[in-house]
Amino acid sequence: MNQHSSIKGRGSLIERATEIYDFNAALRGRGAPAVDVPADLPPAPVAPPAPAALVADTPAAPTFRAPAWTGPVQTIDRIKLVEDGFLRPDSAVTTMSEEFRLLKRDLLSQLRNNPRGNRILVCSAHSGDGKTFCAINLALSLAAEKDREILLVDADFGKPGIPAQLGLEAGPGLMDALADPMVAIEDCVIRTDIPSLAVLPAGQRSNNDTEYLASARTEQLLKRLTDGRPDRIVIFDSPPLLAASPAAVLASHAAIALLVVRADKTPESALRDAAGLLRGGAQVQLLLNAVRFNSGGRRFGSYYAKGEAQ
Repeated sequence: MNQHSSIKGRGSLIERATEIYDFNAALRGRGAPAVDVPADLPPAPVAPPAPAALVADTPAAPTFRAPAWTGPVQTIDRIKLVEDGFLRPDSAVTTMSEEFRLLKRDLLSQLRNNPRGNRILVCSAHSGDGKTFCAINLALSLAAEKDREILLVDADFGKPGIPAQLGLEAGPGLMDALADPMVAIEDCVIRTDIPSLAVLPAGQRSNNDTEYLASARTEQLLKRLTDGRPDRIVIFDSPPLLAASPAAVLASHAAIALLVVRADKTPESALRDAAGLLRGGAQVQLLLNAVRFNSGGRRFGSYYAKGEAQ
């Protein structure tokens, strides 16, 4: 084993070790043989204690907060709204305004803590089912909330019309910000004389609108519009699902997809096909438009007509 000892015999390693060291004595409580340590041997160095974790003096990076709208304010044409059958802000309670009140209460409860954010897509199977009508009225109803900020996005790139419907002058919009990284999307937002309502136009037409919407830049822009502002709700008015592909792509960015169905007009087959295109994306809800109630049903608005609002 070493120069000071020799091993006798040819037993196993354990047997040879037993001849050198008394294992039985150790088991009976006797320790290993004492080792002579020279008196002049210097003491073993002691390792210094590990330094405490250094606390960073620099503060944590601030959480991003979507910028506020800073563009000029445009006035909504309220006379045009009434002529076209839309809700009028600050007007008397009507049957239609109560219907949208019920709708928004349900939507607000579903948006609470939704991992997809406060984004609502208003779509339909075909043109003429009333999706833009419902999107504008929903935005006007939500804008009446006291602690909300509503952004109505015209995402019908083929036939944009929301700014004109509200009497606003459209400028650069969503597609411009998607196509050109130098365009700041917050600069495209139109502020209105309703402080809690803003509009984002569609922007320039593009033959690659679906591809732009499917790119990573879309989600980046949407986060720039909403991050750090849980009170801000984005409503998209999309093209018809069965007429243009961008609507299905937009659904992947929304928390809720309101599929507008026109009573006695939208075929069941078209409804099934449209719902199929939304599969795997946002939570789908049907919104029945242009329905007529019988005389014994709901009669919202008549109750408030008995007295004056305060």
